Amino acid sequence: MPTTAWILLTGYLATTRRLIGDRARSIRTGADHTGANDAGSNTLELVIIVLGLIAVATLLVVAITAAVTRRVNQIN
Repeated sequence: MPTTAWILLTGYLATTRRLIGDRARSIRTGADHTGANDAGSNTLELVIIVLGLIAVATLLVVAITAAVTRRVNQIN
């Protein structure tokens, strides 16, 4: 399970880095469009936040599962 979570988190991180890089690049070059695209940028920001929260939740689940498994093995 930890390997699967690691692969999932790595994918989230790579996607988030690319999206943030694209957004920063468009701001630096002045390619930031206004008007109809504002709603898209707000949606993008929400998606990045949600992906971050999912990544944190996944890490917590993996850590708690590992701790419980280790403790159960100690008891047995």
